[in-house]
Amino acid sequence: MIIFSKMNSLMVSIVRTYIFLILLSFVFIFRATSQEYEVTPIQNYKNTLNVFALKPPNNLNFCEEYVPINSSDIRERFDRELLVNTYWQSNMMLLIKRANKWFPVIEKILNEEGIPDDFKYLAVIESGLQNLRSPRGAKGLWQLMPSTAKEFGLEVNSNVDERYHVEKSTRVACQYLKKAKNKFGNWTLAAAAFNRGIHGIQKELLRQKVNSYYDLLLNDETKRYVFRILAVKIIMSNPKKYGYIFEQSDLYELSPFRIINWDLPIQNIASFAEEQGINYKLLKIFNPWLIQNHLNNKSRKKYQIKIPLVCCD
Repeated sequence: MIIFSKMNSLMVSIVRTYIFLILLSFVFIFRATSQEYEVTPIQNYKNTLNVFALKPPNNLNFCEEYVPINSSDIRERFDRELLVNTYWQSNMMLLIKRANKWFPVIEKILNEEGIPDDFKYLAVIESGLQNLRSPRGAKGLWQLMPSTAKEFGLEVNSNVDERYHVEKSTRVACQYLKKAKNKFGNWTLAAAAFNRGIHGIQKELLRQKVNSYYDLLLNDETKRYVFRILAVKIIMSNPKKYGYIFEQSDLYELSPFRIINWDLPIQNIASFAEEQGINYKLLKIFNPWLIQNHLNNKSRKKYQIKIPLVCCD
């Protein structure tokens, strides 16, 4: 009887253990199943990061000039630029923010010079709306070469470089575009000439015996050039359609400034800035064409120097 009682107790213990293991298994299965189908916030966020093919507009145009988007070659070239610029989100958001700062300045000059508004996007692809210097020596928002700048009257030397002067360089870009338009008869080839040069485009037109940008076989940079302008135009004209969400307060603005007319040398830019109630950094930011810490001005040329209106709390 004692042996039977012990065996009975052992069986009960085994059964209890077996039941416990079965219940534990159900718990693990349930948790695993729940985790498999549960959508966490992170998973939900990842599910929004889809990459969609983008449809080009049916009536694509540059400066009101027809773009033959139904051609497979043209469609692919435009599609490449639209995808690259849409999905390089950080860069495009910066371009949108800077455009709020600089487009009003550029648009006003383009209008005054009789240049189509679409050309503001040329400045976007040239410099990202920054006063940059290229490895080949082009400078400013419009990336003008020294010879082009001097041809149209900008001062370019070791002391002053007016390619960094946004207003003056924009007017020179307009003069060049008008010259190219008069040469080729349309704005599309004028835009291509801004990249390749008037002589370079003319040479290729004659060699290939065509008269349209879209019929030319060009180097990769110029081949992409007009399509980059078009892609940026499409996105920046309707940014929310392409997923760019922002408020007006997120955008950059041009700080207010006053202008002083100055026809004397400046011995020390830092001291001059201090006399104007600002510092060296601010004066250089607003007048990047002053490329040294002094202004020679032996000819007594009249310069317009911008002085930012700093807040005095």
